[in-house]
This record gives sequence, structure tokens and C-alpha cells, in this order.
Amino acid sequence: MLKVNINGVEFKNPVIAASGTFGFGAEYNNFYNVGILGGVSSKGLTINPKEGNTGIRVYETPSGMMNSVGLQNPGIEGFINKELPEMEKLGTNIIANVGGGCFEDYAEAIEKLNGTSVQMIELNISCPNVKCGGMAYGIKADVAHDFVKEIKKLCKKPLMVKLSPNAENIVEMALKCEEAGADSLSLINTLKGLAVDIYKRKPVFDNVYAGVSGPAVKPVALRMVHEVSKAVSIPVIGLGGITTGKDAVEFMMAGASAVQIGTVNFMNPMAGKEIIEEIEGFCREQGIKDINEIVGIL
Repeated sequence: MLKVNINGVEFKNPVIAASGTFGFGAEYNNFYNVGILGGVSSKGLTINPKEGNTGIRVYETPSGMMNSVGLQNPGIEGFINKELPEMEKLGTNIIANVGGGCFEDYAEAIEKLNGTSVQMIELNISCPNVKCGGMAYGIKADVAHDFVKEIKKLCKKPLMVKLSPNAENIVEMALKCEEAGADSLSLINTLKGLAVDIYKRKPVFDNVYAGVSGPAVKPVALRMVHEVSKAVSIPVIGLGGITTGKDAVEFMMAGASAVQIGTVNFMNPMAGKEIIEEIEGFCREQGIKDINEIVGIL
């Protein structure tokens, strides 16, 4: 009933834990069997280990949260040698989320991951390109096209490109990534926001701006998933503010072949299990025998 196939990879259900919100999965095994999830997207990985940003990293905001973690991670070698063997025991699909500061960093990371057991690569193009003054690869469609095209030449796994809602034109961005060879797209990444400490009279975050996620961004994410899925012919994975099974169904009706759940994991560590059960319950109630029937019906 809930099986979906994305780029030849079969998922037992369409619910995937989003990058940066689920660690490498083991911690959540204390709450429920993570193996019931369709998949887990790893923390954002960079070629070298990163300590992440200084100062406050997480800040609550109405109907959501802001984060400025800064891709804290053990690096590709640390992931392959320590984290991946543990993830393999989870019994679900593993998606490696990859970030970097320049093309060479991404390229080296991809080449190292090619020989591993991960089922897919999720390319985070929201990272600031240090060689282009800090502008993210995912802002200008032409820059993203050339970048994805070169990465695709190196990548031996299905390549999912994660789109930023801060792109100049999300549909053009999606089309350019598809043209460059992306096998699938995930969207949205966090929106850029600002929080102010009025008593210290300065920004809350050392980096000034931070990523906004959670229920507050859902209508924006849903709209972008709908627009993109109507424009491209490759699978779209929707995320942004999903907290219930009904939210997930909305994204699938808007065109998503699968969904990722992120901020809700902090709010409710049992969310993954509950959302799968809610989707299944909805399908039974509505007489839906195959979840793929509802994808893109809007």
C-alpha cells in the first residue's frame, strides 16, 4: 500500500527522516524502530570534519524554529568508517546528504561515497560557494545547472538535488537541475530568517541570518512543491513543516512522490512512526490501495 519507487530505489513507505534533524538515526532507535521508515537522510556531510557555528545554534520561533548549526559533522571518512556501519543496521534506505564550500570538496566527497552502501546522494546546493563570495550554488539557476552537471558526471548513485527556497526562481532552478542530470529533487530547504535579541541589541545568531523551518513554512513549501512537480518529469520529494500524516498526504497530492520530516522530530521523537501510521490509516479510510494513486492529483 505505501511502497514508492524513486530512481529505481524501493522505499517501504514514503516517509524519510530529513537531513540534519535525525543525526545518523541511532538516537531515535531509543524511541521506535527506525527501520520502519522509508529512509534516513544523513546529517550534511563535508569532505573534512566540521565543528559547526559558534554561539546559539537553535532558536524557537512562532510555529517553528531557526537553526544555525553550520553543518557540524564527522567528515566523509568519519561517516564511512564509523557512522555508516551503524546506519546499515537500521534496516532502511540510507541517503547521504553532501555539502561543501567549493566544487572540489563536493567532488571528492561524492567519489568517496560512490563505493559505499548508501542508496542515494542528496546534494545540498544551499551551501555558500566560497569561491563566489559566499553565494549559495542554489540561488542562480545557471550556476546550479553547471554545478549539478559536473557532479552528475562523477556520481554513481542516484542524485537527488535539494533545492533552496531562496532561489531566484524555484521552477527555473528545478528545470535547470533536471536538465543538468538530477535524478530527483527534494524541496524545500530552510528559508533565510533573522532573530533579534532586543536586550543585547544585536542578532541572536553569530552568523546573523539562520534557517527557518517547521509548521510556519509549510504553505510556502507546499506551493513550491506543487509548482515544481508540475514543471519537471523527475520525482520530487517534499518537505517543509510536515508534522502529521495528513500534512504528508497534502504534499503527495501536490506532486511529491515521497516526503521528508525534519523539525517535527525535535518536537515529537515518535513522529516518524506516528506519521506512517496516520498515512496508512488515511489510505484505509479512503479506500486507497496504492499511495502512488494520489501523487500529483491536484
